[in-house]
Amino acid sequence: MCGGFSCSKNALISLNILYVMVGFLLIGVGVYGRAASIVTNLPIIGGILACGVILILISVLGLIGAVKHHQVMLFFYMIILFMLFLIQFSIACSCLAVNPEQQRQFAEQGWSLAPADLKQQVQEEFLCCGFNATTTEDHPSCAQVNLKCCPDGAPETCQCSPCMPKLESTIDYAFHLSGGIGLFFSFTEIIAVVLTRRYRNQQDPDHLPARAIFPQSNYVY
Repeated sequence: MCGGFSCSKNALISLNILYVMVGFLLIGVGVYGRAASIVTNLPIIGGILACGVILILISVLGLIGAVKHHQVMLFFYMIILFMLFLIQFSIACSCLAVNPEQQRQFAEQGWSLAPADLKQQVQEEFLCCGFNATTTEDHPSCAQVNLKCCPDGAPETCQCSPCMPKLESTIDYAFHLSGGIGLFFSFTEIIAVVLTRRYRNQQDPDHLPARAIFPQSNYVY
C-alpha cells in the first residue's frame, strides 16, 4: 500500500473514480434484472439498484474529501462506505444463495404484484401466456399472442406455453450476475476504508507548519 501522502491521495482518488463506474455498472445490472420481465418487484434486485446509487453518491463525497484532504468528509466517507460494504455484501450473498425454487417463488410474487400492462408486455416479448399452468385468470388476454404461437388453422384450444419456464434462465442469470459483481466489488470497499484511514492521518506536506519545514538550529549564538 502507498506510504507517501501523494501516493495515498492519488490512490484514493483513482479508487473513487472506479467506484463511480462500478455504481453505474450496478445500476445497469439492476435495470437488466428489472427488465427481466416480472423481476420488477423483487426486493433483492431493488437493493442492487440502491447500492449502485448510494455508491455513486459516496464516491463523489470521497473524491471531494480526497482532493481537499477534508478530515470531516473523509471520516463520514469512511463510516458510510463500511456500512455500504455490509449491506452490499449481504445482498450479494443473498443473490448467489437463491435456489431455483426460491427464484420461482419470488417471480410468482412479482407476477402477482405486476400491473396488467407489464404482464401483457412480458407475454408479447416471450410469446407466452400466464405465469404457469395453474394460473388461468391472473393474466391479460392471450388472443393476440396465441396467433403467433399457434400455426394457421389451429383449433381455438391451442395457446402459448406459460411464461415461467421461459423466464427461468433469464432470472437465474440476473441473480448470479448481480451477486457476483456486488460480491467482488464489496471487498474493494474494505481496501478503500483502510486507505482512507491512513490518508486521513497523514500530514499534507503543502500545509506543514513553518517550524516543521525550517527547524530551529541547535546551535546557540
